[in-house]
Amino acid sequence: MGNSLKTILAFVPSNKCQKYLLEDLEEMPVDKMVDLSGRQMRWLPVHICSFRELVKLYLSDNNLNHLPPELEQLQNLQILALDFNNFKALPLVVCTLKQLCILYLGNNKLCSLPLELRLLQNLKTLWIESNCLQYLPEVVCELSLLKTLHAGSNALRTLPPQLQCLQELRTIWLSGNLLSEFPPVLLDMPFLEVIDVDRNSIRFFPSLAHLPGLKLVIYDHNPCRNAPKVAKGVRRVGRWSEETPEPRKRSGAVIEITLDEKPLIPPAARTQPE
Repeated sequence: MGNSLKTILAFVPSNKCQKYLLEDLEEMPVDKMVDLSGRQMRWLPVHICSFRELVKLYLSDNNLNHLPPELEQLQNLQILALDFNNFKALPLVVCTLKQLCILYLGNNKLCSLPLELRLLQNLKTLWIESNCLQYLPEVVCELSLLKTLHAGSNALRTLPPQLQCLQELRTIWLSGNLLSEFPPVLLDMPFLEVIDVDRNSIRFFPSLAHLPGLKLVIYDHNPCRNAPKVAKGVRRVGRWSEETPEPRKRSGAVIEITLDEKPLIPPAARTQPE
């Protein structure tokens, strides 16, 4: 039975079937966290929205493509994980959750983000990797407290100049995109600590030595003819760098723990949610 049964029951809207999928989750958890990852759900049971003190809600690795309007009741929510689902558009109800600090949207089918995203002014970490974005939505540049932006594995060719307005931004992950040149706007962001442009199509790197906050630049797997110049003490990962890391060392596990509040492993891959 197990996952196969859950997959079948996910299509059956009866109360008993939904109760099985939720494993008798009927009351507000003491730790104010609900983890419904990997349940094969096609919709979020509305009664979860009655847990008004909920702080963390993990819905990763399901079959969701919409959310109920009742989600707006979760005004204390700080972490929302919607990665590994089937969203083609971000449900606008998410933008009403004004206390959100961390939002996971990776591994969906998003081609854009709504202008209403600007309402999430407490957002500090945004994951939009592995979607269908051909450009970075300018509304992201209005998230004034944003500290970490994961936008890898999309189809980005450039970044908007408005990005430099994000003066709290410290780490930006752009690996696996279609950048043909190093984004000029990043040269005007002296507060950046980590820049990842691994696996793009950049042929030339300008000097980054003038960025006083920079601690790490990852530029491997580009057809570049030079390594970016950096200030003393800045770590480089790529061709012609001073050090040659072991395979998979650039996963970011150690780096993220020291420079960011969350690990690189998406919520769906964790055995114990945070």
